[in-house]
Amino acid sequence: MMQPDPEKEEIKRLKKKLKQQEKKNTEIRNEMAVQRTIFANERTLMAYLRTSIALLAGGVAAIKLSQHKYMGLLGLALITLGSGLTIYSFFRYFKKQKLIKRQQKEFTQTSHHHAAIHEKEASRYGNSD
Repeated sequence: MMQPDPEKEEIKRLKKKLKQQEKKNTEIRNEMAVQRTIFANERTLMAYLRTSIALLAGGVAAIKLSQHKYMGLLGLALITLGSGLTIYSFFRYFKKQKLIKRQQKEFTQTSHHHAAIHEKEASRYGNSD
């Protein structure tokens, strides 16, 4: 009987360790992608809210600082637009958040499937890497 070559055993062990680390990295990358998507949705909400606050402030300023009738009407229009944008921004945020959570639940890791296919294909040819 031949003794196993220590160098080949070391290479085999390192390949196994590398494969495990790649799987961990893939899972971490996927989780970070979900977090980036959630944060992007929150940043979009904040951008909408900043714009709606500016519209509301402009409307209040137009009403309070001007004695002109048309500026009062413009102020009311800006307040209405700002209020509508606030409602729309929350509606959009919750709708997107629900979509993100649903897609996160439906997501399935595929890295282990690729590894299993690779092992089966390699074993057909007598390879074991």
